[in-house]
Formats: sequence, C-alpha cells, structure tokens
Amino acid sequence: MTLGDKIRYLREMEGTLRGLNREMTQQEVVRAIRKELHQSISQSYLSQIENGSRQHLTNTTRMLLANFFKVHPGYLVDDPEGFHTELISDLRTSEERLDLWLIEGAETFRSDPELCAAMLKVARHEDSRRSFVLLAAILETPGLSDQLLHVLRRDAV
Repeated sequence: MTLGDKIRYLREMEGTLRGLNREMTQQEVVRAIRKELHQSISQSYLSQIENGSRQHLTNTTRMLLANFFKVHPGYLVDDPEGFHTELISDLRTSEERLDLWLIEGAETFRSDPELCAAMLKVARHEDSRRSFVLLAAILETPGLSDQLLHVLRRDAV
C-alpha cells in the first residue's frame, strides 16, 4: 500500500469514527488538524501526498499526521514491494499486534459501519487488551450485555 493509499484510507476511517458515514475530505482534515492540534498542513500538500507527487514526508508532517490519525509514525510510509500486513514481527508488543489486527479487521468489515467504527475505537483505545477483557466479563454476566446495550442506545437517542 502506498503512502497516498494509507492517507486516503485513514481519512475514510476517521470520517466513520466521527459519525460522518463518509470519508473526511482533505479540507476537513486540514481544518480538524488546525482546530484540534493547533498546527497546520495545507490541503494542496495533503493532495500531493495522496496522489503520489510527494512520496516522502518531512518528520514534522509525519508526526502531525500520525498524531491526528492516531497511528504509529512508521505506518506513514510506502510499504516495500511484496510487503504483507498479516506478517507481524515478534518485536511488536502484543498491544500493537492487537491494534493492527483490529484496524485490518475494520477494513474487512467496512460494509458494516457500526462494527467497523467499534473495531477502530477499540484499536485507538489506550488499552485495547483491557477493553476485550472487560467485554468478556460483561458477556459472562447473564443479561448484562442486553441491559447495557438498552441503556446506552436509549441515552444515545
């Protein structure tokens, strides 16, 4: 996957996470970075990255985009020829492997926006592993998941 493909994918996922039910536009990303991180990047620069005319990022831009999209800065490079995302190094922590697995899974379930967003939210959580341990405890308690879902959906309305 190229750097441009990754940025486009991240814009799409960010739009889903923000409840837009569509990808964020480049201009929306620029505005959100300015508002949330108090830093800036131009829409034309973002466009050059996505269309491949700018193939490398400065360290400052890489850190800015990694911060905004909440990904590891190392993700924001072109994948080497023949690279497969399912190959995971033993050097990564189990938390990183879990987060990567969730992000890849979210892409698989893009057609189910609710599930896709849930997987990305868990991946972005500070402690993804703990989220799953909590989910397991909820599911082990008879009736608790139905009660929680009822209360949370009622509060959302």
